[in-house]
Amino acid sequence: MNALLKPDTLPQWRLDDLYVDRDDPRIEADLARARAANGKLAAMEGQFLAARAEPATLGERLADGVALYEDATNALWSVGAYAALAASTSHDDPAWAKFEADFRARSATIAAETLFFTLELNQLDDAEIEAALAASPAAQRWRPWLRRVRLSRPHELSADLERMLIDRGPAVANWSRLSEETLAKLVAHVGRETLTLSETLNRMSDPDAKRRKQAAQGLSRALEERTSTLALCLNTLAFEKQVEDRWRRYPDPAAARHISNEVDPESVAALEAAVVESYAAVSHRYYRLKAKAMGRTTLDHWDRNAPLDAGQPRTFAWTEARSMVLDSFASLAPRFADTAESFFVQPWIDARPRPGKQSGAYSHPVTAERHPYVFMNYMGERRDVLTLAHELGHAVHQTLCAPLGTLLADTPLTLAETASIFGEGLVFERLLAEAKGPERRGLLAGKIEDGVNTVVRQIAFHRFETRFHAARAHGEVSPEEIGGIWIEIMGESLGPAVKLNPGYEHYWGYISHFVHAPFYVYAYAFGDLLVRSLMEKRLADPKGFAPLYEALLAGGGSRTYVEALAPFGLDPREKSFWAAGMRQLERLVDEFEALV
Repeated sequence: MNALLKPDTLPQWRLDDLYVDRDDPRIEADLARARAANGKLAAMEGQFLAARAEPATLGERLADGVALYEDATNALWSVGAYAALAASTSHDDPAWAKFEADFRARSATIAAETLFFTLELNQLDDAEIEAALAASPAAQRWRPWLRRVRLSRPHELSADLERMLIDRGPAVANWSRLSEETLAKLVAHVGRETLTLSETLNRMSDPDAKRRKQAAQGLSRALEERTSTLALCLNTLAFEKQVEDRWRRYPDPAAARHISNEVDPESVAALEAAVVESYAAVSHRYYRLKAKAMGRTTLDHWDRNAPLDAGQPRTFAWTEARSMVLDSFASLAPRFADTAESFFVQPWIDARPRPGKQSGAYSHPVTAERHPYVFMNYMGERRDVLTLAHELGHAVHQTLCAPLGTLLADTPLTLAETASIFGEGLVFERLLAEAKGPERRGLLAGKIEDGVNTVVRQIAFHRFETRFHAARAHGEVSPEEIGGIWIEIMGESLGPAVKLNPGYEHYWGYISHFVHAPFYVYAYAFGDLLVRSLMEKRLADPKGFAPLYEALLAGGGSRTYVEALAPFGLDPREKSFWAAGMRQLERLVDEFEALV
């Protein structure tokens, strides 16, 4: 690690403004608060249906019921966030894994007491709901939440079956836990070094081709040793999903995710089609050009993200990354920078790599009553600066919509990636503006690779999941079969200029989204192409854009993605919307080709 990036110079969060430790009495107090709110709500069972002919009464009961539901949610989510945050930096400590698992079981038991609530609301007709909202201003506030609840109306089960699914949820979640712990404990033998997963993935961007190859082969061996466990987790969770999807009468494995995202399946299909049709013009052409720039005819898969300059890439001290992100956010509007700065001033960021800490990055919201926390493993490279901007974009978004309250601030994935990808774009603009000569070519290559990884690669992941779940419907899929699907789909997306060397067939194993969030991945492509359209709008009218953009973020989940984008004159239901975003990425490849 660069001298400017000694571990003790990087921030490590403190969670004591949530709870001091696992024995903090505030944990039990919050669980008691959740039980109390749920108890009051449980006492209202039957009252909503009983008042269906009295709009004013039903409206009052709706307002009171949702307020109690949110109160219980706040208490449970606070403890749940603490458990998840602490466990994510302590996967080498079984006590944290036990604490998180025990909480899930207790939380499921508490939440199950008010299972009737949404089921009873969904027995009301649309006209009855509308009359109640019209009769009660207090209930009117919850219209967006009710809209989201009623999306699942056709797929709900009986109260007993819903309770059974809740009760067995923690046991099913242990398969996800097993997968996460397997990856967190993974070490790869790379040359004479032993590296964690995040360190190994980082090494695959090393300027030295030999070190990249060693890292790739070390990761292949490490994943191969764990493939049977990872495949068992994936197969088991996919089967569990099949059973639940069949009972809920979902038409396909991605349908539940589309509903939670409030997105039309046709929009996702249009997105996928637009990206796949652009494979040749974007990813295939780019990798062919990159191979040429590196004096080669083809690239090994470990060369995909290799820097074009064989010298050591520029590294960024933490203080430098902080200034760059804050200055970039300020160029949009001071409020964005001020909000992001609070995460640096307070101990709300964990950027220090260390044993037991899982790979990846996130901004974890807690509740609207509490601030989010930012998690990453900072290595000082350009992409780490962009990752910091990405996660702080999430944090700003989560903070701006907090006044709505926890239930309304909860944002569908289709809009949840907007601020994060926008934040990355702002920082990249700054980096590119300051770059000259070879550095500019390298930055442009990096930007294209970010786009390919966020759009092309994520849509390929989506297609891999689709193929895998289709195969799983006919029986358990062996690790070899999973690897075969992976190689075929990834080869299709990367093109003939990238060789998928032996060992690459195991790389599906470290994509944790496949296990803990099926069909999540298309949201990244959705968000990236959406942001490309928003940034074009900003270029056309910077001053007029900022307040519209702030309103979009502050709206949280109170509007659908179609409603949220209407003020900008954008309609993501049309294939042309996604094709326009891909053309922007194609223009970057054009510029790179001119430099090559």
